[in-house]
Amino acid sequence: MIEALLWDVDGTLAETERDGHRIAFNQAFKALNIPWRWNEQRYGVLLRVSGGRERLLYDMRFQEDAPDEIGEREQLAERLHGLKNQLYADIVARGLLTLRDGVRELMEDCELAKVRMGIVTTTSRCNVDALLASQLGRDWPARFATIVCAEQAPRKKPHPQAYFAALQSLQLEPHRAVAIEDAAAGVSAAQAAGIPVVITHSHYFPSVNSKRALAVGASLGRAHDWTPSADERAGRVGLQQITQWRGDFVCIQASDLG
Repeated sequence: MIEALLWDVDGTLAETERDGHRIAFNQAFKALNIPWRWNEQRYGVLLRVSGGRERLLYDMRFQEDAPDEIGEREQLAERLHGLKNQLYADIVARGLLTLRDGVRELMEDCELAKVRMGIVTTTSRCNVDALLASQLGRDWPARFATIVCAEQAPRKKPHPQAYFAALQSLQLEPHRAVAIEDAAAGVSAAQAAGIPVVITHSHYFPSVNSKRALAVGASLGRAHDWTPSADERAGRVGLQQITQWRGDFVCIQASDLG
């Protein structure tokens, strides 16, 4: 049995990068009269860098009007990131970001089956709270047995710190959990912690794959276009399907060892 389902946030629960964080960064630039703008293509490149502050500092290397001193750059990144988080919360509060297809239903599967859930992300807690409060209600934390954010795990994915923290909080062995991720860094983080992963592709990460993944597909909200295939009669990927994938994966591993 799967004892816990561990959710990544950005790109996995919702298309927050494209429709939330990128827009909020551009609003922050404008608010501070900084002539930088990140279009979808540029932001996709910047997502190779984990963390909003880190992304800002990386981009400053290519901005001619960025501060020369590293200390000034860090101060500007801190200010921009803080303002971005406020603007992101406003975007979410206005209902401009929603959960991806199939996410809410899979959460309900877990609750009915009494399978614990966790949030495992290296984004800030305020961003997680903004999104999930708008989609699940103000009491959203009660639905999760563990919540690990940047404050508890400052080392960004692909470092497995966040997943190790979640496992410790749940007092759970890695093979008893399954992680849901969209990006290569998150997949690597979960696998480094020994946790099986289901990869659901997102806008910025449409082709992430791993030979060690339980399954890879475009959306939890539909049962076609998954590898291995899903039962299309269900119409979506639910807890039963993930449990089956996990069981099949364990059997394949046992066969290989044998």
